[in-house]
Amino acid sequence: MVAGMWIRSTMAYRASFVLTLVTSFCVTFFDFVVILLMFGQVRGLGGFAFAEIALLYGLTGTAFGIADLTMGSLQRMGRRIRDGSLDGFLLRPAPLIAQVAADKFALRRLGRVLQGLMVLVWSLVLLRGEVAWTPLKVLMVPGAVLCGAVIFSAVMVLGASALFWLQDAAEVTNAFTYGGNTLLQYPPTVFAQDLVRGVVYVIPLAFVNWLPALYLLDRPAPPGVPAWAAFAPPLVALACCGIAALAWRAGVRSYRSTGS
Repeated sequence: MVAGMWIRSTMAYRASFVLTLVTSFCVTFFDFVVILLMFGQVRGLGGFAFAEIALLYGLTGTAFGIADLTMGSLQRMGRRIRDGSLDGFLLRPAPLIAQVAADKFALRRLGRVLQGLMVLVWSLVLLRGEVAWTPLKVLMVPGAVLCGAVIFSAVMVLGASALFWLQDAAEVTNAFTYGGNTLLQYPPTVFAQDLVRGVVYVIPLAFVNWLPALYLLDRPAPPGVPAWAAFAPPLVALACCGIAALAWRAGVRSYRSTGS
């Protein structure tokens, strides 16, 4: 209901909405322009061709765009906790997380989703003759996007939960969401193995696109990572949701308002 109110408010000024949507699309597209310019000078990056990196970019861009669209408002939690405006949400008979996520719902973020989806479709067209497609691989593409969106959303909820204790740490949590999205746009072969292990076993962002994409491209998993990990994103997404839910409940229970 809250999100619907903000959508109706946005669509009341359709020309403004279209301009902000196009702007959002263009701003995020500049990330991909960097890759385009890079491949104007080189033929590969870390052993990956342009179409393969476009696949990585499209998977993470679409997944993160969906998470940002639905949960992006959680980054305001720190400010709401500091000024006590969170109290108003606690008085309403609706789940707190749904209210905070829907408040000031920014439909313009749909531009990020569309841009990532466009690159993903383009990469699949480029790879249509290079990938040995099977029914499992076909299902893995939308499955990776969906699971990736859930994983990113869970990380956002974890970051918002930390703000109950660290009200000024929003930029730290953004390092794992926006920063993680940027990290996953490039192949794991260009990073140190310790970093790769960290995004597999600590903060499991590698399950968003790296591991599913390696399976699609018939490439081996990174050293120390089992091959079956490419099929684990649904389980990882479920585990991340469980951890995020526990952290959120602990944060809400610790909330003591501003005292004013």
